[in-house]
Amino acid sequence: MEESKKYNRIIIVLSIAIPLVVAVLFGVKLDIELPVFLPPIYAGTNAIMAVLLIVALWAVKMKNITLHKRVMKTAIIFSALFLIMYVLYHMTSDSTSYGGQGVLKYVYFIILISHILLSIIVIPFVLITYVKAITNDIEKHKKIARITWPLWFYVTISGVIVYFMILPYYQI
Repeated sequence: MEESKKYNRIIIVLSIAIPLVVAVLFGVKLDIELPVFLPPIYAGTNAIMAVLLIVALWAVKMKNITLHKRVMKTAIIFSALFLIMYVLYHMTSDSTSYGGQGVLKYVYFIILISHILLSIIVIPFVLITYVKAITNDIEKHKKIARITWPLWFYVTISGVIVYFMILPYYQI
């Protein structure tokens, strides 16, 4: 029980701190030029995460728990890498405005807003799901994973869609 309380505190702190730190860092502008253009790299990272999530789901359905664990740990690492690159890009570059018109503009903003909101909401779900797995509370892990997986998958896919929709408007 004590271990569970410890993890719960960490989950709460991270679930609040990550979005707050990201928001604060968006206001910090570094006057440096990065050696690479990060948006296609972090969009690719999102695409890889989507594939990893599919592989992890397949692995667990095939009862290959070892593969499932490895793939999920890799997906969490890719999520952290994505977040670092995303923040670094926005600290070193001006935001790009979507230049599309008509219905596509509304589609873009619906996808973007849902992506942003769900990327914040999914943080505690991912952390709780992971903690339930590492503490061997498999029944609760399965139960929350049924919510976490589609949320996380949507966030990864919608991130790639947003990237491709805004791609023509980047000043490269």
